[in-house]
Amino acid sequence: MNESPVSISLSSYGADLVRQRGQLSFVALLAAAGADRIELREELLTHEVAADVASAIEQSGLGCVYSSPLELWLAGQSKPNPELADTLNRAQAFGARWLKVSLGYFTDTHSLPALARCLAQSPVQLLVENDQTLHGGRIEPFQRFFTAIEAQALPVQMTFDIGNWQWQDQSAANAARLLGRHVGYVHCKAVRRRADGKWIAVPPSPGDLQEWEQQLQYMPQGVMRAAEYPLQGEDLVQLTAKHVATLAGLGQARLESAHV
Repeated sequence: MNESPVSISLSSYGADLVRQRGQLSFVALLAAAGADRIELREELLTHEVAADVASAIEQSGLGCVYSSPLELWLAGQSKPNPELADTLNRAQAFGARWLKVSLGYFTDTHSLPALARCLAQSPVQLLVENDQTLHGGRIEPFQRFFTAIEAQALPVQMTFDIGNWQWQDQSAANAARLLGRHVGYVHCKAVRRRADGKWIAVPPSPGDLQEWEQQLQYMPQGVMRAAEYPLQGEDLVQLTAKHVATLAGLGQARLESAHV
């Protein structure tokens, strides 16, 4: 039985280190650690050449998710973000099969036919994530969005960021129950509140892992998941491998019992 595919968001290694080393250098690290996918971060790009990164990813056998801070819907606009087409092209140039963006300001006046036309021009799968904002980090707008997406049969799935729900005081467990069937990618992120009241991402505790197991029950079996929390240590390959194994095993008992 194959375990579920695991991605590593390069933001996990810290913005300074990633910008210093360049994202290309992490391809070999993730492959050596046994990861299945690499999540490139658009906001951390420096002097990377897309063709070189795409070639290295292909040769390593990794899959690729391209993460962009782009908001799919802008305030007061009925059509999707005009930068979406270029971002899809950029993701493809870097060798990505998936593009992850934020929802943005979705309302019932938005033009899904315009989104469909844009998506039809690209082989890249669109994943829409809950972020930490008031407009893009609550459950209800995603319910409306995916109800509309289903009605139009558009090829869009959700990136379910477990930790981000906390920023808007939303229940991740409730979000999983209501939105789980739309999920194609899970950002695994434990969060804690600092003394100053700010939420920060931290590595998961055993309790966090148990909660993630429960949330995954509402999502497609074997759904792709990613580490998006600090991975910092002397031996990054060994540390990454440990977390890859942990995340790959989440929900594995359910997956195996389904094939008995």
